[in-house]
Amino acid sequence: MKPVRTITATALPLDRSDVDTDQIIPSDWLKRVERTGFEQGLFSEWREDPDFVLNDPRFAEARILVAGPNFGTGSSREHAVWAIQQYGFEAVISPRFGDIFRNNSAKNGLVPVQVSEQVARSLLKWVASYPDIEIIIDVEELIVVCPVAGIKADFPLDRAVQHRLLGGLDDIGLTLAHSDAIASFEAIRPDWMPSLA
Repeated sequence: MKPVRTITATALPLDRSDVDTDQIIPSDWLKRVERTGFEQGLFSEWREDPDFVLNDPRFAEARILVAGPNFGTGSSREHAVWAIQQYGFEAVISPRFGDIFRNNSAKNGLVPVQVSEQVARSLLKWVASYPDIEIIIDVEELIVVCPVAGIKADFPLDRAVQHRLLGGLDDIGLTLAHSDAIASFEAIRPDWMPSLA
């Protein structure tokens, strides 16, 4: 996973609340054995409507998804995060996230930016009206800024999640950060214990 420090990009306004993981990536897509190609399933049922925002060419280059409250609720599926990332999004801004979705996002490098409903509503309005405006998400300072709209807001992020994102550390990366300690332990453990060698 690559380190994430600052994201400066245009955004896509998904003005819907209570978007669950089944709407993000319908269950038919969970049968895939590969971990690629999920961008085709992102909101696939909604994308059948030509007026759905993901079909709007004005937002084709957006790398930030701005959504209503309760984004990512429902069943646990990493596929939802994979679909969002593989489509090209690097962060999701919402007033509230499903806990499991927020955890899966952090583990995969998708930045969950939780802001107040007022800030989210204002961002949705500005982005819908002006698709070219940029939003800046600073993971080090934990702030989201939209200079054109005069919006600047803090967002919470667990310190461990912030460390993971800034370092580009997935679960394996976090483990490998302790490789010297693991090697030292393995060198002194009794011969009768199970071994990885």
